[in-house]
Amino acid sequence: MAETGMLEVQDLHVYYGEIHALKGVSFRVAAGDIVTLLGNNGAGKTTTLKTVSGLLAARGGDVRLDGASLLGIASHDIVLRGITHVPEGRRIFNRLTVYENLEMGAYTRSDKGVAEDVERVFGIFPRLKERRTQVAGTLSGGEQQMLAIGRALMARPRLLLLDEPSMGLAPVLVEQIFETVQTINRQGVTILLVEQNASLALELADHAYLLETGYVVTSGSAKALADDPQIRRSYLGY
Repeated sequence: MAETGMLEVQDLHVYYGEIHALKGVSFRVAAGDIVTLLGNNGAGKTTTLKTVSGLLAARGGDVRLDGASLLGIASHDIVLRGITHVPEGRRIFNRLTVYENLEMGAYTRSDKGVAEDVERVFGIFPRLKERRTQVAGTLSGGEQQMLAIGRALMARPRLLLLDEPSMGLAPVLVEQIFETVQTINRQGVTILLVEQNASLALELADHAYLLETGYVVTSGSAKALADDPQIRRSYLGY
């Protein structure tokens, strides 16, 4: 863990029409940490990430990055401030090549380091280098997840939001993706992770927050939550 004070979510309230999806969610992500949001479907995890990245508007509370509020700021400007979002379902550009998808990840940049960062992504994901000219829609699910993460890294984020990176992947690929997330974190990128595989998420993370129907009901170190008998029964299956 590095210095504190990166992301603070304070008493966040978010609605879908009349449905109150987040009901006062608060949590912190310290710079250098991996923090995971746990909970069943409908708990509010994806809604939280979308609100942090500016895809959803909050009706109450605040989202602050290094002390500055992000509310009301357009998503592309939030990217410029150092947050990128790998959405659930990957959302790659199916008709573009692998290389073109990575270039799209750098659309906010005008510096000369884009080509160098493409090579950095290829170093993290050698499979993408092998397929750099392949149309992205023809990649396997695991390769598409690699591409979605690689595309997000092209904006040089300080904070990476990951929504269900293991969804639909074979176990061997899940292990590979999580090892890569650790590598990215060790390279200085803070991670906010939503992941249905609670056991893996707690193994990876420094801190965890458990959401139920729009509320944070439990939080603490990932190890403490992994050792909690009730959480083990309800979310870890043992």
